[in-house]
Amino acid sequence: MPESPSKKAKAASDFTCDNYVHGRFVAPASGAYLPIESPVTGATIGKVALSTAADIEDAVAHAKKAFPAWSGLTVKARAAIMLKFHELMRKHADELADLVVLENGKNKSEALASVLKGNETVEYACSLPQLVQGKTLEVSRGITCTETRDPLGVIVSVVPFNFPVMVPMWTVPIALTTGNCVILKPSEKVPITMTKVASFLAEAGVPAGVFQVHTAPFLWVAAYRTKIIHGQVEAVTSLVDHPDVSAVTFVGSSPVAQLIARRCRAQDKRVLALGGAKNHLVALPDADLELASKDIVASFAGCAGQRCMAASVLLLVGSGTELLDMVVHRAQNLTRGTGAGQVGAVIDAASQKRIIKYIDDAEAGGATVLVDGRPWATATKGQGYWVGPTVLLHTNPADAAMHEEIFGPVLSVYKVQSGEEALAIENASPFGNAACVYTSHGGHAEYFTRRFHAAMIGVNIGVPVPREPFSFGGLYGSRSKYGDMDITGDGCVEFCTHRRKVTAKWSIHEGSLDRANFAGQM
Repeated sequence: MPESPSKKAKAASDFTCDNYVHGRFVAPASGAYLPIESPVTGATIGKVALSTAADIEDAVAHAKKAFPAWSGLTVKARAAIMLKFHELMRKHADELADLVVLENGKNKSEALASVLKGNETVEYACSLPQLVQGKTLEVSRGITCTETRDPLGVIVSVVPFNFPVMVPMWTVPIALTTGNCVILKPSEKVPITMTKVASFLAEAGVPAGVFQVHTAPFLWVAAYRTKIIHGQVEAVTSLVDHPDVSAVTFVGSSPVAQLIARRCRAQDKRVLALGGAKNHLVALPDADLELASKDIVASFAGCAGQRCMAASVLLLVGSGTELLDMVVHRAQNLTRGTGAGQVGAVIDAASQKRIIKYIDDAEAGGATVLVDGRPWATATKGQGYWVGPTVLLHTNPADAAMHEEIFGPVLSVYKVQSGEEALAIENASPFGNAACVYTSHGGHAEYFTRRFHAAMIGVNIGVPVPREPFSFGGLYGSRSKYGDMDITGDGCVEFCTHRRKVTAKWSIHEGSLDRANFAGQM
């Protein structure tokens, strides 16, 4: 049976996630709330506020008012506050991980790792005094150019359910330390963790109005049909459209990312909208079987497959029989639950149903189910939302599971005759997010890394997430990325700031100093 979330987390139904506005937690003007459900048990664990345009107007007004004083501080002063926040995140990492397990369904080790990874971006933000010093250069005789980075103003960050702490930390610490005010819109499915983090930011010294949280539900798109969760989208469109909001970051599905990007572009507003993915792993005959099989399973089944960096398709060059057998064996031996090494729950009933449909359709279309995760759903009916690791062996490369984002612990396997055939399949994907090659030969690795159609590439690493100062993001113009720059690292610094240039020329020439006048000014 699934291991229960830690008893350190608050008791079920105790959580009320109000909006965090101007340094206070306040009920929404509507007085309306949605229930928060734990994917581990299916039980209601709290409620989350439903915001309206009036709530958003209030938050933006406070952020706009707080901006001059916050941006007027030196970057060193803001980084000092971020350093205090970093220590609070470290001190309370275990508590935050328990909340992630409760509301997201990850296992405890994955939850803790996500908190610590988010705190790495906070650490990077603490180093910004050394990274955003600006430049000064005498570009011609008597003429200097000076470049500085100035904050944009109010930045809205809309984040998904799959990493309740880590993904918000991709933007929030860098945006704040560069002098911006931030309004965060977490997923209404996982609002508890960032509600807690808001109190740590306040304790660290972030002034009222500089960081705020609004928990309104959000627009989503499935099967190319637009739906509105619980009929509410007013608050989010109010955030995106507000004239005092300077920029928007979004992480979520590709159709919604495209909608947000187009909406911002229509208003000449800076936007970074990251969408979904269909990541390919290519295993060459010279791959290290032990290393590759372990990494492949971790990539597709880790975090229950609910990450945009998860492996989706494994292309075996040649027979690949021994490697596939090892992958199947490892996947079959995984267990469900929230303990270390276990596979956690998927987020909700709708996700569970969608994942199972992809498996059903693949099997009906002729794919062989080598590892079947559907019995987990049957065994836990009424006790949370579970789908076990699933490995599908396809004979038809046109199967939907080979091309569409499933966002669950499902790996599609297809055998190819050559590396060129594998590259043709990977290059044809419209996502352009991540790809990996498993090989023991440096020349083979270089051949594939140069030819993959993806922005984040791994060599024997199935989840090739860049670390600071490098940034995260898919290829521009692909279905994984719409808008400007990248997120985290130096890309986020670029996104959150204007480059301001001052060119100066003075009339004092060498050897012509008016000493009398100069002495009188001393």
